[in-house]
Amino acid sequence: MFEVLTFVYENYDAGDIGPEPAHLERKLKGVGFESEEIEEALTWLRGMDSAAHPAPLQPWLVQPHKNSARVYPVHEQYQLGSQAIGFITFLDTAGVLPVHMRELVIDRALATNDGPVSLDDLKIIILMVYWRFGHEPDALVLDELCDNPERRVVH
Repeated sequence: MFEVLTFVYENYDAGDIGPEPAHLERKLKGVGFESEEIEEALTWLRGMDSAAHPAPLQPWLVQPHKNSARVYPVHEQYQLGSQAIGFITFLDTAGVLPVHMRELVIDRALATNDGPVSLDDLKIIILMVYWRFGHEPDALVLDELCDNPERRVVH
């Protein structure tokens, strides 16, 4: 599924919902993705669209108190894992992942079938959330999201 999401991210403009699902499905099949993987990704994308436009947000979610902290229930801790929670907290603390986007990242990570979510998969989810809202992460955030620590050169 994450390979399909990466393909969609790389081939469609930010904020662009993309072609109709039937057309997108044909294109993805033409590129060589398996039907099951395509269906899982399309379901995930529909869920992201639904979650991105829920009923009116609660005021505390839009503007949390400056001293508030996100508490992860046990099921979220299991599905996300400590690496993912640490990375989300890092982005949140750095001020580059607004609350509504953070909650959508968590929602979409919980919507995956595998648990805990790998850090690489979480980074794809974060990129997809930025993409969904039509935001381009700044260069440092993009570098962090696309960085492969195994290829890092230590000076």
